[in-house]
Amino acid sequence: MNRLLIIFVKNPEPGKVKTRLAKTIGDEAALAVYLKLLTNTHQTVDGLECDKAVYYSEYIDSEDNWENSRYQKHLQKGDDLGKRMFNAIREAFVSGYNSVCLIGSDIYGLTADIIAQAFNKLEINDIVLGPAEDGGYYLIGMKKPYSGVFQVSQWSTSTVLSDTIKLIEDQGLTFDKTQTLKDIDRAEDLKGTDLA
Repeated sequence: MNRLLIIFVKNPEPGKVKTRLAKTIGDEAALAVYLKLLTNTHQTVDGLECDKAVYYSEYIDSEDNWENSRYQKHLQKGDDLGKRMFNAIREAFVSGYNSVCLIGSDIYGLTADIIAQAFNKLEINDIVLGPAEDGGYYLIGMKKPYSGVFQVSQWSTSTVLSDTIKLIEDQGLTFDKTQTLKDIDRAEDLKGTDLA
């Protein structure tokens, strides 16, 4: 298998997940939402025909729902989100993969078809992005570890996607996008979901 799907997760602890959401609904309720999102992500990716690796924020959990026999497990490394994503993607290419997609674990509308589509788009593009409604992205795929794409000046802002596209274009790389999806960051984002 030459494709790897990287799943970035936060270790589920009150006060450390969905912090923007927690300001409105409280730490425990935000944790409950995140646990549902983790379960949803697991169900979404489980049947995909590619290798899969879970990258944890704080510590590797060998007793969670991500089966040790089916999911590689690693720790995120780096002092900002861009460095953590780049380091994980670079590790994948060092390990011999030639097509890598990385996703977050908190996009409610993400489907297996969208991820499969992203891998297919990498057949003819250097990079693929999954845009989020808040101006960020929920997925990034690459055929090589392009470090310059992660030189965004500030993460978790509404310009992350546009800044990233500019960095891609400045390097003369080709890219495509998957469909735009909603991140769950505020109480109103819960409307129309079964997460509340």
